[in-house]
Amino acid sequence: MALRPLLHLLLPSPPHRSPTLPPSPPPSSSSTTRRTASAALLLFAAAAAAPSPRPARAADEDVDEARVVRLFQEASPSVVFIKDLVISGPQVRGASGEEEVDEDEGGAKVEGTGSGFVWDSAGHIVTNYHVVAKLAGDGSVFHRCKVFLEDSSGRSYSKEGSLIGCDPAYDLAVLKVDVDSDKLRPALIGTSRDLRVGQSCFAIGNPYGYEHTLTTGVVSGLGREIPSPSGRAIRGAIQTDAAINAGNSGGPLIDSYGHVIGVNTATFTRKGSGISSGVNFAIPIDTVVQSVPNLIVYGTSVSNSHAGNSPRFQSAGNNRH
Repeated sequence: MALRPLLHLLLPSPPHRSPTLPPSPPPSSSSTTRRTASAALLLFAAAAAAPSPRPARAADEDVDEARVVRLFQEASPSVVFIKDLVISGPQVRGASGEEEVDEDEGGAKVEGTGSGFVWDSAGHIVTNYHVVAKLAGDGSVFHRCKVFLEDSSGRSYSKEGSLIGCDPAYDLAVLKVDVDSDKLRPALIGTSRDLRVGQSCFAIGNPYGYEHTLTTGVVSGLGREIPSPSGRAIRGAIQTDAAINAGNSGGPLIDSYGHVIGVNTATFTRKGSGISSGVNFAIPIDTVVQSVPNLIVYGTSVSNSHAGNSPRFQSAGNNRH
């Protein structure tokens, strides 16, 4: 048996004939599976080694953003835009030197703008006294007040506002507009009693005439003292870093639940600069709740003493052009 392989090696091969090799067997299904599995492992390892893309924002940020959007959508229909119109008297010129007029009011001159919010379904509007103070003037110049509201579909419409009560000592005033109750969205009134420094707050208003502007911030301080138009100190004011600019006055400062916690009224400025330093103030809503019913019923509140005005504070109310 051992000689046969040896003789096969020693004998010469037949001329002109090449040995034929047996055909290689087809690959088994098990080897194909192994190669496929190896390739898959290599691809998985490469994918694992590659840096994963960072999301545009974290999930909790998406939740916060959606909450703020919903908060604005629910609260903004309660906020109004107020124009102080001069029917006769000295011309009012803008920063460019051009006179600003309201063509819808027969060319009446726009002397200033401000904000406010719907107090109840009877058409009462709460704002700052300094926004509408000239409506209570001596009559030498005839002023009218135009209030812009928002209906349920988001369309803006205007009504004339009548001044029915004011309290200069707390820089508060109440206007009345003749609107059907089902078209009004009264603001949700909260409390300023339990406020804490650091909690979120939001200001909605019309700075520089830009309607329904939202700014965000925190309650920066409590129990502040600021001067009122009468010179009397307003105690217990809320300090916030939510931006408040000319035209914001009278608008609501709201909490994270959409409840009004204050009425935006003033900003701290460097003397002579007119530039806000980001230190802003609101009248606490508990003070407003005590004063407004008297203004609606009697036209005035119990309250007045006079003192000199402090030059360091600038009302954020009338946006003079």
